[in-house]
Amino acid sequence: MTAGALLLRARLRLARIDPLTVLVLALLVAGAAVQVALVPARAQLNADYEAARQAARTPLLPQAAPAAPPPSSDQNLQHFYATLGERRGVERQLKQVFALAERHGLALRQGEYRATGDRNAKLVAYQVNLPVKGAYGAIWEFAMDVLRAIPHASLDDVAFRRDSVGEAGVEARLRLTFYLAEGSRR
Repeated sequence: MTAGALLLRARLRLARIDPLTVLVLALLVAGAAVQVALVPARAQLNADYEAARQAARTPLLPQAAPAAPPPSSDQNLQHFYATLGERRGVERQLKQVFALAERHGLALRQGEYRATGDRNAKLVAYQVNLPVKGAYGAIWEFAMDVLRAIPHASLDDVAFRRDSVGEAGVEARLRLTFYLAEGSRR
């Protein structure tokens, strides 16, 4: 047989095959190839699942040591009194307030000072009303700096006032309270 005859026979046989059958056979071959290609990925997935199951079966890390018990009321009371300021140092603390105001470029006018004692609590509340004049932001920075510098102080009230809309500065009244130990500390 010649090459031309073989070619003719192959063409005739291909012409007799249904195209739908060829398509189905091609899809089957492609599906088998995909399955063969996915075998390693499926094995990796099974290994990952098994590792996750194993991790779920292992106990958690040992429990951390229990937290320290909360402080007793006596300890809390001692801590409270330890954070109070000293009554004999109130002038120094007021000088510190005025120095902070000067640092922020604020004008402090004559303030009002009043001390009230509570014999049951064994403390003195030294209330200071300060009229302040300056820029709004500077007044807030001053107030926060006072609270950082004097940890036993509280900012009880702030009131702002501006006479006209075009005025750059504002007037404010700050009410601070210094909590001081009634007597000398032991």
